[in-house]
Amino acid sequence: MDRHANTAVYFHLHLVSDSTGETLSGVAKAACAQFEMGRPIEHIHSLVRSPRQLDAAMIQIAAYPGIVLNTMVNPELRASLEERCRALGQPAVAVLDPVLNLLAAYLGVESSHRPGAQHELDARYFARIDALNFAMAHDDGQGGATLNQADVVLLGVSRTSKTPTCIYLANRGIKAGNIPLVLGLPLPKELDTLNKPLMIGLVASPERLIQIRRNRLLAIEETTETDYIDLDTVRTEVNFARKLFADRNWAVIDVTRRSIEETASAVITLLSRERQGRNGAPV
Repeated sequence: MDRHANTAVYFHLHLVSDSTGETLSGVAKAACAQFEMGRPIEHIHSLVRSPRQLDAAMIQIAAYPGIVLNTMVNPELRASLEERCRALGQPAVAVLDPVLNLLAAYLGVESSHRPGAQHELDARYFARIDALNFAMAHDDGQGGATLNQADVVLLGVSRTSKTPTCIYLANRGIKAGNIPLVLGLPLPKELDTLNKPLMIGLVASPERLIQIRRNRLLAIEETTETDYIDLDTVRTEVNFARKLFADRNWAVIDVTRRSIEETASAVITLLSRERQGRNGAPV
């Protein structure tokens, strides 16, 4: 029987990069997600581009033994990192090597060994920054005057993951705004004049909403029982939202069992269908 089957396994995970570490962090998160009981304690060493900076990273690696992942493209620095990790008895892996070797063999050329080459300030980078600024300016019903510039507008009652989904979409270069639905309050007048954005309603089960809202109240140390977490009231909110979405023929995504990434993926699918001239059916 696996001795870790019912026990959380904490371990130190060192991420050494000669750039921002964004690529390496994404790879690490994707890999660690496959091990439910694994609990990585991340140590991020970014912009390691000189022997002195590598020395500083090695002090931490020696102090907190664990796994070392790197995206170092400078051959000398990477060789030094790997040699020193071997001396410490710590496993070190250059995560980009298999892909770089495959590309080099297929293309018949060597890689450029340019630190941070994957994050050049190209048009896509600026599109993401523009989308992020847009999401922040059009969060929670703000920026109605320019909402028509959005690619998509998300609507839903409190705690249906509107804001984090908009932020995730922005990182894909998609301009997204969101509008909260509150019982008894009219919708913003600007909604009647929108003709560009895809309108999508987010819903969740009342039970799931109450759970999330309770956690939110605990986080801000609020213990008063209110309609915000009353089951009947929340059911009324959800029914109100569903009826509104149906009346306006807006697409609907049920986020009850979806992660932020899954919700954003569903939004992107609907947006793709809409851009191709097809109706965005609920997903």
